Amino acid sequence: MSALLAGFLTGLSLIVAIGAQNAYVLRMGLSKHHVAVVVGICAVSDVTLILLGIGGIGGIVKSAPSSLQILRWVGVVYLSYFAIRSFIKATKPGSLSPSDAQKPSLKVGVATTLAFTFLNPHVYIDTVLLLGSIGNQYGHSRWIFAAGAGTSSVLWFSTIGFGARYASRFMAKPITWRILDSVIGVVMVLVALKLVFTPIAN
Repeated sequence: MSALLAGFLTGLSLIVAIGAQNAYVLRMGLSKHHVAVVVGICAVSDVTLILLGIGGIGGIVKSAPSSLQILRWVGVVYLSYFAIRSFIKATKPGSLSPSDAQKPSLKVGVATTLAFTFLNPHVYIDTVLLLGSIGNQYGHSRWIFAAGAGTSSVLWFSTIGFGARYASRFMAKPITWRILDSVIGVVMVLVALKLVFTPIAN
């Protein structure tokens, strides 16, 4: 039970921080566009990376810092692009109402979710390296730790994705979407800057 709780709390503490992935899941949840698919991709991806870290892949990733550097700059470019798109949306009130907003295709939704999930090297540091390192300290209970961490991911993404729809009545006003898109744009910029200036440890 201690390993399960430790995994749950550790995983939750890492994933709750506001970031590009969380902001995108929240926006999709509020607009009710492909919520189940987006939540499912994020949750399954997190669980998979956690299991790989517990299984020892973290050591391999850590020994190849060049791969994280490539992901860093690809992530910076993509985050910057999405930030610009968010700021542009915030200047167009006509496109901010959920009823008027164009629903992204499933293909676009899947691709965007995968990009936010895998183009951020800190995702690998948090899930594969950090959780993998902590989890392996529990010896034979490491898979119980992994179950706790995985549960926290599933619970968190489900909460912000499916829970956001209950706030949809507040989203009918264009000003709300204007503020949301502006905040999302700022978050993307801050995450991109963090990627640029935060050293990736070898």
